[in-house]
Amino acid sequence: MGKPTGFKEFERALPKKDPVANRKKTYNEFVHPYSDDELNRQAARCMNCGIPFCHSGCPLGNVIPEFNDAVYDGKWEEAYRILVSTNNFPEFTGRICPAPCESACVLGINRSPVAIEEIEKHIIEIAYKREYVKARPTHLKTGKRVAVVGSGPAGLAAAAQLIRVGHEVTVYERDDKPGGLLRYGIPDFKLEKWVIDRRIKVMKEEGVVFRCNAEVGKNVPAAELQAYDAIVLAGGSTIPRNLNIPGRELKGVHFAMEFLKQQNKRVGNSPFEEEEILATGKHVLVIGGGDTGSDCVGTSNRHKAKSVTQFELMPQPPQQRTEAMPWPTYPMLLKTTTSHEEGCERHWSISTKAFIGDDKGNLKAVRIVDLEWERDQLGRPVKFAEVPGSEREIPCELALLAMGFLHPQHEGLLQQLGVELDERGNVRAKEGEYQTSTARVFAAGDMRRGQSLVVWAISEGRECARKVDEYLMGYSELESKDAVFDYA
Repeated sequence: MGKPTGFKEFERALPKKDPVANRKKTYNEFVHPYSDDELNRQAARCMNCGIPFCHSGCPLGNVIPEFNDAVYDGKWEEAYRILVSTNNFPEFTGRICPAPCESACVLGINRSPVAIEEIEKHIIEIAYKREYVKARPTHLKTGKRVAVVGSGPAGLAAAAQLIRVGHEVTVYERDDKPGGLLRYGIPDFKLEKWVIDRRIKVMKEEGVVFRCNAEVGKNVPAAELQAYDAIVLAGGSTIPRNLNIPGRELKGVHFAMEFLKQQNKRVGNSPFEEEEILATGKHVLVIGGGDTGSDCVGTSNRHKAKSVTQFELMPQPPQQRTEAMPWPTYPMLLKTTTSHEEGCERHWSISTKAFIGDDKGNLKAVRIVDLEWERDQLGRPVKFAEVPGSEREIPCELALLAMGFLHPQHEGLLQQLGVELDERGNVRAKEGEYQTSTARVFAAGDMRRGQSLVVWAISEGRECARKVDEYLMGYSELESKDAVFDYA
């Protein structure tokens, strides 16, 4: 490595952020870049590990020690080349990935891990500034046509890979702009949408065709896709988990994604027909403790909510690894996001019993009860019981259900194509092959594996594209994430 003793000399440091009071006034990103010296120090912390477990921690198999070494030596084009050999969109993962690679970092055994995610973001942003990122349309044309349904991270990754080997690629997107979850699920203060537009521009210049406002199975018949040589289903897991308790029909109870999507459209000056959902001046309750719930917290604070509370059914996670989550596995630890820093009361082991309305059908309160969890020998929660006498009501005018997603939408596209579903309601595809029960139809991302991370969606899109290429051509020159690279 560039500095063999760097991990002993330098401590982990993250970039500075705008003060909370300032960032709550806008929907802009608020994380500042490293100085040149600090970026060099953070890259220097990467050790010359005997076995770099960060490779396996990353679903994409990113070649992390090598690009850290290039960053330390100031070899920016080399760092960029190494990074994009495994990751089509580091500008996305560098902003919104929970960084499972850092959980597997060898340095993390007894010290803070290397700041891999931030280094990744800096590499790609420097690459854009130095104009290393540019369209590279291929002169090879196979004559094969592929339809990709869905322009989220899985669909974009599949399209980017398939256009590279000479296939014609058309991406169908039901919304007015491409990006899927990246555009209409992730708040702008975490991912400004010019970042997506910048990448889409490159993909268009390489030959990818985007058809927006085109919902296959609705205003575009699925039969239209039969004209293609292969079809990639990458529509995501879009059916949210509901909370069927008394009062669910009250005005003021919404799925989290309805709230987040509407706000992103508001920021992007895109029209929407639904009645406005605003947290302004309201007691807001977010039910669900994951990233989507956190995004609701940050958005509610920017709406100037009267109060923001977040409930989680599960008990509070530990702050450090336990016997049940040894290194280098991804640990389920207490996560305090930047949105939580901006103001939020967080409560665990809470069950929501009923939504309570006024005489006009508007939500005014929520009835809740405390839970007591029984744990196994490793301290993992296994079952719960309600705490007697703990039932109570709290004021609430806006409740946001952020409890995850069940499966993709079955009506329309999937029914018309006749693809087989698995026991969870996802599209069934052969393990490692991505092929569905319907000829020429492949599936990738959350639509196939269930709700997961953006980095997993990109990995799925890349691997699916390789299998589609093999299906069309009999072989593929697209890299597998298990490939060995030579950058000499």
